[in-house]
Amino acid sequence: MSGRKETVVDLAKFIDKGVQVKLTGGRQVTGTLKGYDQLLNLVLDEATEFLRDADDPLKTTDQTRRLGLIICRGTAVMLVSPTDGTDEIANPFIQPDGA
Repeated sequence: MSGRKETVVDLAKFIDKGVQVKLTGGRQVTGTLKGYDQLLNLVLDEATEFLRDADDPLKTTDQTRRLGLIICRGTAVMLVSPTDGTDEIANPFIQPDGA
């Protein structure tokens, strides 16, 4: 075994590309990934936060807030995904009303 640790997540391919980040507590931001470290601290430029619904804090709305240059603390990062090449689809597991 080598003494060098390898990270499971390779974010180098997302540098200077758009990413979507979901954080603990339900926050969701998008922006351009400018940097990261082994603790998964992320630096995002031109970041935009999706505001949450007042009635259900776990749901996001279409309202956004411009944040600019931010640092996402690695302990709060739950998901990092590219913004290009992904589409939102309807949840196939939701039962229609009356079923």
